[in-house]
Order: sequence, then C-alpha cells, then structure tokens
Amino acid sequence: MSKNKERVSGSSELRVTGLLVEKGVRISKNQNLEELSMRGYGVAANDELLLTFYEALYLLDREILEVKDEEGGMVDFQKLLQCYECVEENAWAKYLTYRDLRSRGYVVREGFGLGVDFRVYERGEYGKDTAKYLILSIQEGQPISLEDLTRIMAQCQSLKKELVLAAMNRRGEIVYYSVSQLTLK
Repeated sequence: MSKNKERVSGSSELRVTGLLVEKGVRISKNQNLEELSMRGYGVAANDELLLTFYEALYLLDREILEVKDEEGGMVDFQKLLQCYECVEENAWAKYLTYRDLRSRGYVVREGFGLGVDFRVYERGEYGKDTAKYLILSIQEGQPISLEDLTRIMAQCQSLKKELVLAAMNRRGEIVYYSVSQLTLK
C-alpha cells in the first residue's frame, strides 16, 4: 500500500467526488458512501455523506477525494483549508492532529460539545465499542486556562473517557499528553 493512497478490499481504489458546502464537503449517493462510513468518515444524511473539513482535507491529501465548488471548478487543498479557517480558528492544528491520528490507524470522529475536538477509537473498535479517548488539540504558545482544562477533564472523567492533549509545536509536530487528576492525601 502506498503512503498516499488507501486501498479497498484488494486492488480496487476508492475514489469519490464531493461538493464544497458551508459545513464541509457533501458526497452524493452512488459513490461508496457505505465504504467511507464504515471506515469512520462523515455523517450520513438523505442518501448523502457530509464530511467535515478536516476529513475532506485528509482524503484530498490522500488522493481519495476530489472536491468541486458550486460552479464545478476544482477545489485544491489550499482553498479547502482557507474555507476551514473561515469557520475554525484552530483549523491547522485540528487538521494536523486528525491526520496524525488517522495515519497511526485510529478512527477519529468529531468531539461532542465538551470542549474536546475528537473522539478516538482503539484500532478495530469503531462500530463495536465507544471511543476510549477524547482529544483536545492546542498549539504551542496559545494558552488554555486551568479552569477550562479542569472542566473538560471532569466531563471526560464523568464519561469514563481518557483525556489526551494533542499539542502542536512550532514545527507542526504533534506531541500527546495524557491528562488526569492527581489527588494528594
């Protein structure tokens, strides 16, 4: 398997075309929607699949996805990233974290309103079990308050999930830190 392409069941390659929309990239029916969904990409709605911007960037970079705009023009990686940056100030860090986790073989889904960016499933557990890790992505030099971190950690613990801080350094490398509460007696 080459570095830049994912293979589907044997030798056939998965290739899809999507339409750039306000909330990401929409893929219409008859384009391996079930295959993408089983791999943990997108949210199904009305016989279509809506990919988040970071999912679309990842698939575009892997040459699995082609993105077009309303007029039928091609959307390249840079243009798609600019669209993402319009709706997410931490877009680059979130994308790099997503890409790194996916390249390590994890299924990564969107976080669910706790202040976390992603839910991460152990390898082979997507669709069988709940996510074990909740990921909060930050950039070096952009502080997060202890109050916010404590609140997010408490919510993760109440769900019996492990909080992981994904810190992007100035070179774009991701370093992961497990966050837990220490209670001294």
